Order: sequence, then structure tokens, then C-alpha cells
Amino acid sequence: MRVAIFGSGAVGGYFGGRLAEAGTDVTFVARGAHLTAIQSEGLHVTSITGDFTISPARATDDPSSIGVVDAVLVGVKAWQIADAGAAMRPLVGPETVVVPLENGIEAPAHLARVLGDRHVLGGLCRILAYVTGPGRIHHAGIDPYIAFGELDGSRSERVERLREAFARARGVRTEVPDDIRVAMWNKFLLIAAWSGLGALTRVPIGLIRATPETRALMLRALREICAVAASQGITLPVDSAERAMTFVDALPADGTTSMQRDVMGGRPSELDAQIGAVVRLGDASSVDVTLHRILHAALLPLEQLARGLGSA
Repeated sequence: MRVAIFGSGAVGGYFGGRLAEAGTDVTFVARGAHLTAIQSEGLHVTSITGDFTISPARATDDPSSIGVVDAVLVGVKAWQIADAGAAMRPLVGPETVVVPLENGIEAPAHLARVLGDRHVLGGLCRILAYVTGPGRIHHAGIDPYIAFGELDGSRSERVERLREAFARARGVRTEVPDDIRVAMWNKFLLIAAWSGLGALTRVPIGLIRATPETRALMLRALREICAVAASQGITLPVDSAERAMTFVDALPADGTTSMQRDVMGGRPSELDAQIGAVVRLGDASSVDVTLHRILHAALLPLEQLARGLGSA
């Protein structure tokens, strides 16, 4: 099986690296100093599930040099997804599947508009990992998990082939859920609530959950997202918000989200794909998303600054 990792940061680098370690034919699409380091020194991953290095590693910034592959794992930021879809066209043949692993909920629709519905699966992952330097990734917490499946809920040979490739990889738990859309919303539920509050408070999850006032806000954010999911025809368990809080309580106390780290670092973030999506979908269905509207409004000036759209 030939796999391309489009966006080889923390997420793409870890999961693609595990596939490569297990013997799958993997090519990393990266850029800049990260690409140069992977090409010259390999991809180095430190992990709570065992360190590993992929060397030599196949890596390029030119998708057309790779040719058609069986699967593309998409690890770019959610706000880069439309451009990524256009750039990955040389990788996509008649049987290619594209698996978005972004934190937002709208990536499959964005990719399908560019590549066609039949190529795009639903997908998600869970991992706490960072790029610590060119060619270097650190997996700091959360047992790595990846899930994917046909958006219509059907079973397919192409999904099974990808599942089998991951089954050979260590340090990854893989699942093909009965309904990938429900699974994606379950993940989105947690990451959006955590990202919004983390970016606004600028403190790790341990302080958010230990402070009664912010803990209450977290639960309210979770419940708002559950209501939006229901408005989209997604049936989540009635206690999904409470289950998510149980997961929050088990997170490493110093944990932060990628969106939070981007906001704190003054970089463009996934604000629109996460908090903005909750507001958009909530408004479209007349769901009360007051807390997310406040979070979005409070964070928007920072996002504009990061994108060069305003001045301090």
C-alpha cells in the first residue's frame, strides 16, 4: 500500500511515521526546514509509547513527484484544507482515499468540493504531540488513536486495507466506527470546547478543570456543541458532555491544544474551523451558542493580528 502524508507535522508525522516503521510505503509531504531535516536526517519521534526514527525517510514538497497513491492522510491545519485539496490532486487516482485528520468538523466537505465525494472518507485522531524542531516530533500524552470510515456508513475494501496497514503498526489504536460522523462529532465536542477555553484563558487543562468557574464553562461549552450536533442529525449519547468531562479529568494536567498554542504564539489558528463552525452551524439551526459566540468574538482580534489583518 502506498500512502502520502500531506502535512507532516505532529499529527501527520506521528501516524505516518508509525506506518513507515511497520513497513508501509510512506512519503511525507512537508516544507521548509522540517522537510530538509527529514530528507537529510530522517524523522525522529520521541513517544510515551516508544521512540523511533524513520531514516532514510521519503519526503518532498512536490506532490506530483510522488504520483498516485492508495491513501492520503491529511494533517494540515483546518484553515489550510482547501488549498491542500487542490495541491494533492496529483496524488489522487480512481481508487485513492483521502482521510482528513483535522480538528474541525467540516474538512470532508471542503475536500469533497475539490476532489469529489467518492474519494473522501471521514477521519479523526487523538494524540497530544508537538513539533519540537525540524524533523523532530514529541508525543507527550494520550494513547494515539485513529479512526476512519465511509461517510455513508458502508463497509468497503479500501477502508479495510487501510485498517490492516495500521493494524501492523505499533503505538496506534485503530478503529472503523459504525458511524464515522458520530465519532467525528464526539472528537469535535471535546477539542472545540477545550481549544476555545484554553485559548481564552491561556492556561493548561489542569487549571481549567480545577477552577470551578472555568470547569462550569467547559461543561456549558460541551453542552452547546451537543445541541449543535443534534441539529445536524447526529445522535450522540445523552450524557456525552459528562463523558467528555471524564476524559478531560484524565488528561495530563499540563496539556494544551494546538489551537491554543497557535493563539498564544501569535500564529494563525483553527479558530474559524472550531469555534466559528459551532457558531455558524448553531445559527443556521437556531441553536443557542451564546458561550461560543463570546469565545469567538474575544479571540477574533488575536486571529486578525496573526493573519496581518489588523494592527495592535
